[in-house]
Amino acid sequence: MANIVAIVGRPNVGKSTFFNRMVGGREAIVDEISGVTRDRHYGKTEWGGLEFTLVDTGGYIKGSDDVFEGEIRKQVVIAIEEATVVLFLVDVQNGITDLDLEVADILRKTKKKVILASNKVDNNQLIAQASEFYSLGLGEVFCISSVSGSGTGDLLDEIIKHLDRTIVPAEEDLPRIAIVGKPNVGKSSLTNALLGYERNIVTDIAGTTREAIDTRYNAFGFEFVLIDTAGVRKKSKVHEDLEFYSVMRSIKAIESSHVCLLMIDATEEISSQDLNIFSLAVRNHKGIVILVNKWDLIEKDTHTTKQYEQLIKERIAPFTDVPIIFTSIPEKQRIHKALETAIDVYKNRQKRIKTAVLNEVMLKIIDENPPPSNKGKFIKIKFVTQLPTPFPSFAFFCNSPQYVAESYKRYLENKMREVFDFSGVPINLFFRQK
Repeated sequence: MANIVAIVGRPNVGKSTFFNRMVGGREAIVDEISGVTRDRHYGKTEWGGLEFTLVDTGGYIKGSDDVFEGEIRKQVVIAIEEATVVLFLVDVQNGITDLDLEVADILRKTKKKVILASNKVDNNQLIAQASEFYSLGLGEVFCISSVSGSGTGDLLDEIIKHLDRTIVPAEEDLPRIAIVGKPNVGKSSLTNALLGYERNIVTDIAGTTREAIDTRYNAFGFEFVLIDTAGVRKKSKVHEDLEFYSVMRSIKAIESSHVCLLMIDATEEISSQDLNIFSLAVRNHKGIVILVNKWDLIEKDTHTTKQYEQLIKERIAPFTDVPIIFTSIPEKQRIHKALETAIDVYKNRQKRIKTAVLNEVMLKIIDENPPPSNKGKFIKIKFVTQLPTPFPSFAFFCNSPQYVAESYKRYLENKMREVFDFSGVPINLFFRQK
């Protein structure tokens, strides 16, 4: 369902430098997902016309030096299970270390595509020195410098050879709803509750991994496909890093969905990982409904729903036009409402507005409150149309698009949401030369 490239390797070989260069330093990069209180670990990149997700596993390794070995082993095993391609990074300046040998030993046993890259190759002498990595038995060694970018083009060319160019969401005629969130927020309980209400299962659709099953069924009068990121999973020989594993599964589920039910724990403050997953859904242009679960455990004098909703909106700003529903799975509170709202958001995401209607409504709003002049330039917006994208995108044609202020763009977006109802759906506004 998603093309994921995971960067693995021991500490200090340059994984994060390589990742940051790919995310922030090339014109090919189209997007990035950032943590709020921690470093970014995954991002959307594009190369050769193919978009894929890059994951820096180094960002998830915790602890002191004496526990690095075990942490790295966990990350490598999870990456092998969840990624499409595994990029194994080594350091030419230090040569082969014992930890490199251990990682290579794990990677040689997988059927997944493994690409070996020797980093910090900054001169011709080091190119010759990198040949020692052929002894790891992982095939060709790509010589790169994450700092200068040398060799990264050839490496990316090799990576995209092994990605799937045909990935499209299955069952395009049905809403695809993903249940996402950090571990232990109630995803499995919600899935079981929904399946318990379900009256007429139509068929099972095998997921792309042995653990994930997408279920197509009818419930509450709706027919849809449920993507369960908390599905039964084959136990690994190593203890899982739950945060890293949940991120990998969330990436797959979000990219193959239309709408995400993002579950957060009412008994905890909204966390950086909650915001990471929310941001990932927004950047992928997916519909979003936030479910505040375990609301039955909250003392009523601690927070009202309005107070808690306001706290959430402050954290997810500027995109705050998102339905927030307070649920209790054991009490069966508002489960039907959650599903009903997800279907409404799906319809909002599919919404197409006729050009004549757009211009009649929006040009009147613009006339009443025209864009402010910028650097002496008076901006005149003459025409609006919806673009033929899978999610709501609109083009505003004007004389000087580069001078339209961000605040005015937000004003127009808010007006469009007010008039046409795009609740739960990220929308894109583009300003183009008339």
